[in-house]
Amino acid sequence: MRVGVIGATGAVGRELVEVLGRRRFPVTKLRLFASGRSAGTVLPTPFGDTVIEEFSQEAARDLDLALLAVSGDFAKKHAPGLVAAGVTVVDNSSAFRLEENVPLVVPEVNAAAIGDARLIANPNCTTAILVVALAPLHAAFGIKRVIVSTYQAASGAGAEGMVELERETRRVLVDGAKAQNEVFAHPLAFNVIPHIDSFQPNAYTREEMKVAWESRKIMGLPDLLISCTAVRIPTMRVHGESVTIETERPVTAEAARAVLRQAAGVKVLDDPAALLYPMPLTATGQDDVEAGRIRANPVFGDRGLDFFLCGDQLLKGAALNAVQIAERVPALRVPA
Repeated sequence: MRVGVIGATGAVGRELVEVLGRRRFPVTKLRLFASGRSAGTVLPTPFGDTVIEEFSQEAARDLDLALLAVSGDFAKKHAPGLVAAGVTVVDNSSAFRLEENVPLVVPEVNAAAIGDARLIANPNCTTAILVVALAPLHAAFGIKRVIVSTYQAASGAGAEGMVELERETRRVLVDGAKAQNEVFAHPLAFNVIPHIDSFQPNAYTREEMKVAWESRKIMGLPDLLISCTAVRIPTMRVHGESVTIETERPVTAEAARAVLRQAAGVKVLDDPAALLYPMPLTATGQDDVEAGRIRANPVFGDRGLDFFLCGDQLLKGAALNAVQIAERVPALRVPA
């Protein structure tokens, strides 16, 4: 299969290449696309050394699959043309997520939504990590409302965000200087910032609203009540999420643990006595979303539950989910 990664030099693009190799995706020819600045650079990949090409519609027209790790504006400009040329496109940007005729997919939750679509949207990283736990709990107990606070890593702002966090941490610890900022609204080193993306008229940020909008679409629950507070924290690549749900039917911590232990894409780490719970340190590089601190919520009586999630933003929050989508596209399946 002829596969192209567009935006191959970014954090998500690099991760896409590694995930394709690790999951033994049936790649017969891998092509890497980036801007003219990177064209001609040779990158080692699981499929052999590959020369980065400058992207153009004409150059990418003969692909079977294009995995986009680019901006929303770039995706809007180029994805429709690729689809018209017969390329299946999985887009990691926000460009098409809320368009009615474009499936927004987390395969563990709604793989059937792919249908015969040739353009499929990959959800916001925070949403993908959240819904792999919410969906099985909804199936078992029904969910009336969700309150979530996210603790989002520097990788959510791309490779530039990760570089800035590392550089400014060194500036503070090694140079004894004051941390500075270019990528983030404020210095992130030794700080938390309750601001991700632009503020909306309702005083929520767009990042917070994406969690609500996208979770409703993926789970097929247009009226689900969701409130989110998104916070940037000084970790590298794992997002944490503190989640409270009110359920339609009685729920216990034990019953919820049993459900999540059987849920695809979830790993239960929940033994406080042994100091076992989800953390960025343990979730980094892991495909599954860690779930723990599962307990009854006293506010909602026997219909309330609290839990904590950690998921690798570059994997389940981006590259892994995109490749999992491609694996489920009927037109791309290789006969056994």
